Amino acid sequence: MNTIWLLAIVVGVSFLATGALRKYALARSLIDVPNARSSHSVPTPRGGGVAIVLSFLVALPILAWTGAITWLLALALLGAGGWIAVIGFLDDHGHIAARWRLLAHFGGAAWALCWIGGMAAFTVFGQDVHLGWFGYVIGAFYLVWMLNLYNFMDGIDGLASVEAICACVGACLVYWIGGYASLGIAPAMLAMAVLGFLIWNFPPARIFMGDAGSGFLGLVLGVLSLHAAWSDPVFLWAWLILLGVFIVDATFTLIRRLLRGDKVYEAHRSHGYQYASRKVGSHRPVTVAISAINLLWLVPVAILVVMRYLDGAVGLILAYVPLVLLAFKFHAGELEVAKKS
Repeated sequence: MNTIWLLAIVVGVSFLATGALRKYALARSLIDVPNARSSHSVPTPRGGGVAIVLSFLVALPILAWTGAITWLLALALLGAGGWIAVIGFLDDHGHIAARWRLLAHFGGAAWALCWIGGMAAFTVFGQDVHLGWFGYVIGAFYLVWMLNLYNFMDGIDGLASVEAICACVGACLVYWIGGYASLGIAPAMLAMAVLGFLIWNFPPARIFMGDAGSGFLGLVLGVLSLHAAWSDPVFLWAWLILLGVFIVDATFTLIRRLLRGDKVYEAHRSHGYQYASRKVGSHRPVTVAISAINLLWLVPVAILVVMRYLDGAVGLILAYVPLVLLAFKFHAGELEVAKKS
């Protein structure tokens, strides 16, 4: 099957599946009801991210069968992504204790790392770093953090969706510039799966992604970044730059909450993007602004890194400095009672 046609089919399947899931959620009363820790004010169905999962995972064997991607990558994403989505789906329908969720997350990360070969060597300030077997340990913690931070950042309409699309489009561009255009097929397919869902999720959202979708996206994006590094280590730096908005906000917020002694596994609304949405009184301006930051700032920096005009670590620091300043500006991690006008 022509890849272009498959991309179009994935968008359509995702769109139709999201609509069906919305009807299912309404029938089963799977509704996010606003509370003191919510960033929304209208009861909204949840669980629409399953459409992203299904449309993307179904496409993977087709891509592998046609040789567009390797079977190793397909099996890594099918096993780990499907497993994480199931855990998220069960959590959306009831509750799984945090310790068991975390154990399941590490299990999914281990599966993916075994198929892609762990972490490739990478270069820091011109020095090659070979992690060997320790790369599996670092890789597992990286994937679990990516999974969870994506869940943390899925708090306002459209944000997690546009972040995934922007990162995937940016990755396709840097792969093409770096001479590995074929690596862009998997992220392009993921972007199309998310696009079909985003039509329903763009502010004001008619359905939320849910843990099944957000955890799945975080894991898949992490796996794609580690897999690409085996072709060229610079691509891992590029991915870390492209995902900078989520990485900085989530990490900055987590550190502040840890230092304050908060129970970090409890729900809250102290991320920078949440403060920003409350300040402007709407989700849409924040989602659009973050899209602009991705496309107008992070993508160009990632391109400079891939073109070797910037060292990867230098590019990462350059990309993150304004994001850290924004985290300060919007009080990421602060108690809401300490919010400044």
